[in-house]
Amino acid sequence: WDYMLYLIHGCDILFLQHVSCGDMLDLFITSRTRRKIITVFTKYPDYRIHVRGLAKLTKEDPGNIQRELHRLEKAGFVKVDREANTKVYSANPQFPLYKELQSMVLKSQAAKTR
Repeated sequence: WDYMLYLIHGCDILFLQHVSCGDMLDLFITSRTRRKIITVFTKYPDYRIHVRGLAKLTKEDPGNIQRELHRLEKAGFVKVDREANTKVYSANPQFPLYKELQSMVLKSQAAKTR
């Protein structure tokens, strides 16, 4: 999958750059940690995990994971439940852009395996 990115300026359409679908997610979601979290929760929508588990799974620092989860929670992408003293995070499939993000992740993953 290849896409052309265009910059629309007034009535002029300027060619910006040629981007493969595998690079598309990197282009729109610039935080590597956030990209990894979104990838986990869109590939596995029923997955429930705590910060340290997600940090281990993604090989990212737990502090960075916690910061990005907080941002994604405020945006509505993830839901948080308390189990004893632990916050458990899961995807929010009712998030308005969930299906679009899921589609981008799956296309990106498919393009990288080719």
